[in-house]
Amino acid sequence: MVVFFIFLVANIGGALTPLGDPPLFLGFLRKVPFFWTFKLIPHMIVASVIILAIYFALDTYFYKKEEIKAPLNDNTKEPLRLDGTVNFIFLTGIVFAVLLSGVVNWGEVSILGVHRSVQDVVRDGLLILMSILSIVFTNRKVREDNAFTWSPIEEVAILFIGIFLTMLPCLKMLQAGPKGELAFIIATVREPAHYFWITGALSSFLDNAPTYLTFLNTALGAFFPGVAETEAVQMLIKEHPIYLKAISTGAVFYGAVTYIGNAPNFMVRSIAEESGTPMPSFFGYMIKYSLPILMPVFILITLIFFR
Repeated sequence: MVVFFIFLVANIGGALTPLGDPPLFLGFLRKVPFFWTFKLIPHMIVASVIILAIYFALDTYFYKKEEIKAPLNDNTKEPLRLDGTVNFIFLTGIVFAVLLSGVVNWGEVSILGVHRSVQDVVRDGLLILMSILSIVFTNRKVREDNAFTWSPIEEVAILFIGIFLTMLPCLKMLQAGPKGELAFIIATVREPAHYFWITGALSSFLDNAPTYLTFLNTALGAFFPGVAETEAVQMLIKEHPIYLKAISTGAVFYGAVTYIGNAPNFMVRSIAEESGTPMPSFFGYMIKYSLPILMPVFILITLIFFR
């Protein structure tokens, strides 16, 4: 249940809009139209339908092995309801803040010597404000009933600080392009399938957002050298959209291959373990689940969309 949740909800489902996954949001910040990602719906549907079918087959098999008997009917019924619905307001505020930062351009500001876009500072302030309002206006019992703790968030924060620090040299070598130590990787990326698999493979172990940017810039440099980035992105969408589709789906889909491919993966794992659900180890997750299930799906997507 939890593993397939990671596959479908934490990763593949994020291909729908730029708000669903960081790589697509970075593309949006570089003037990829917000609704352009709807062109990834066929890829998402193919992957989702196959993985849902596998999940249904496995779940049915293990459910029958458990030999669970249906509970006896009784007359006690409790209507379905949602507690803490006030958080929908704050969730809307979060979506608005993130979307706003990609639409407006209010210049830059220097904070303690660090230059940042004003809209990014406003976005971060709104995110903090929405979090505080949620804590203030949500009944404590709602979080107690959900067994909410800060432990998974703290664990993921500490882990990914270490991951980001150690992966920076790899990303810098990739970003150096044909002049860097990983030039042999950049040189092999020519066809859409190459972009899909190499962007995906690196996104599985490095953060998928900067990997997306690296190969987006690789494609822009290959087709439109010397053209300004904003103009080049529009030309890529118009003349070679299949390459952007390959980069986008590779970055988003392959985030499910390892626990560190996407931050929500480790968050879901931590929450599940804290709730008493045993989870596979890092390599156990790959060997038992992600590689045998996802790789055939990705091969099929390559054959259908990126030949």
